[in-house]
Parts: sequence; C-alpha cells; structure tokens
Amino acid sequence: MTKPIVVSGMRPTGRLHLGHLHGALANWVRLQDEATCFFFSADWHALTTSYHQTESIKQAEREMFVDFLAAGIDPQKATLFVQSQVKEHAELFLLLGMITPLGWLERSPTYKEMRENITDRDLALYGFLGYPVLMTADIILYKATRVPVGADQVTHLELAREIARRFNFHYGQVFPEPAPLLTSAPKILGTDGRKMSKSYGNAIHLGESAEETAKKIMPMATDPARKRRTDPGEPDVCGIGFLHKVYSTPETIAWMYAGCRSAGIGCVDCKKRLLETLGPAQDALRERREALLARPQEVEELVQLGTRKARAAAARTMEEVRAAMKL
Repeated sequence: MTKPIVVSGMRPTGRLHLGHLHGALANWVRLQDEATCFFFSADWHALTTSYHQTESIKQAEREMFVDFLAAGIDPQKATLFVQSQVKEHAELFLLLGMITPLGWLERSPTYKEMRENITDRDLALYGFLGYPVLMTADIILYKATRVPVGADQVTHLELAREIARRFNFHYGQVFPEPAPLLTSAPKILGTDGRKMSKSYGNAIHLGESAEETAKKIMPMATDPARKRRTDPGEPDVCGIGFLHKVYSTPETIAWMYAGCRSAGIGCVDCKKRLLETLGPAQDALRERREALLARPQEVEELVQLGTRKARAAAARTMEEVRAAMKL
C-alpha cells in the first residue's frame, strides 16, 4: 500500500513555543511513522512579515531545526529541508501566480486577520497577499496527498486545492488535490490570554528552564471573570486550564475543575500545580536542545541531506509541469 505524502512547514521568525509543540510537532512525530513526510523551514514565507529583519532568519532556522529534532522528528523517517534552497518552489510559485485570481487571495482569512493584528509594519505588500500561492507551490510540488491542519485552517487549504484544480483544468492532470488531514490539537493560549504567537510576544518557548517558565506562568492571564480569590472561575476559558489538559494527570485536571468552579482553589494554587509537571517537561526538552546545539555541524548535515532529497523530488515534478504547460 502506497503511503500518503504529507508536507508541512514553519516560518523561522523566532523561537518555537508550546503552541507549536502541541499544535503541530507532536502530530508530525506521529505522522512520520505513517506517511512519507516533508517538513521544511519556510524561510521565504518568513519574508512576508519579517522582511525588515532578515538578519535573524538564519539563526531562527537553526534553532527551529533543533526544536524539530528535540521534539522527536527523526531525519531517517522524515525529510527536513530549507525552502529557499529548493529553487523549484519559486518557479512553481511564479507559474501558479499566472492563473490565480486576485479575488481568491483577498478573501483569505489569514490575510485579514494578520493585517488587523500586526500593526507595527506595512503588510500591504504583493508578497504578503500572494503567500497562499507560494504555500500551494510548497504543498503540490511534492504531490502531497495530505496536509495536517486544524479545523480552523481547512479554508486555507481549500484555496490550495482550488489552485491545483485550476492548474489541472488548464494543463492536464499533474497534481493530486491535497486533502486536509484534520488534527485535534489542544488549544494553547499565550500569557496575555490570546492565541500563543511569536508575533504577539506572549509565548512560552520550547526548552525554557523551569525557572524561566515559572516566571511567565505565575503572572499569566486567567479567567477574566475571576477578579477575586472568592470568585468561581471557568477552566475552559483559561490559558492555565488549557495547559493542565496537556500536562496534568486526570486526577489533577479533576481537582482543577472542581476547585476553580467552586472557588475552592485560587489561580496561584492552580499555576503551582501546573508547574509541577510543566517545569520538568521543559527541563527535559531543554536538555535535548542543548545536546543538539552542541553539535551544530551534525544538525546542518542532516538538513542538507534532506534538502538534496527534496530538491530531487521537486525537480521531477517541475519536469512534468513544464511538459504539461509546453514550456
């Protein structure tokens, strides 16, 4: 039986955080045993919002690959590579751009959301508007049949499916339409109560020490309705509650729900109990990261090997594309 082909990437725009670990990396670790996986550094995508900070991309990329490996990605099972080192991504991006209607891009939910949330730089740019076309090229270049997404990201993938469908309509059946591989990722909120994001400055980074993690957890926003110690709270709207669901035992989770909803425990009690498991988990991840950071040449060689494998697969696809388009 042919394995499904899975493609996914992350932008190297800063340290990865707990949202990345539980929203994507844990799922990638599982998928590498079930599918042919391509996981990449989306450094060209990083330019769509970090075009003014290019000097930090390479360092962020090195640390990101370390995080991939520390989280359990096995380069013997999955192909790790750098987007910009496979020039076929750019070629396919250009060709797909020739047939993608402008209206499709302007309706992108992420385009609207990020323009509303990131106000400290100009995002009225061609590259930012056109990022879904590059994303489509990233996916279909490897003839991906599955793309791991959360339920809230299905609309983003549908645009890639439409572009692939449009290419096939004009030039013949070259690309499979990538189907969403729905993943149930736990919700992880940042220290300010919003979605955890590098862009929002509210992240708990992977492999921070237990002490650093505690400094962020203790003042972290909780249920906004719980203004006093005697007020009952609701863990299902609280960032600490969401983290308990990932890191704590069923007994601790039951303790949290009962105590918070009855005001039997305070937010400080709840945070301290969370740190009993989150702190050691962060320390263990930090130890794996530091061991990998001490062997930078080895990590670089693994990525270069994966990039060569990705380049070969991409070249085969582009031969088909040029033949189909009679170029």
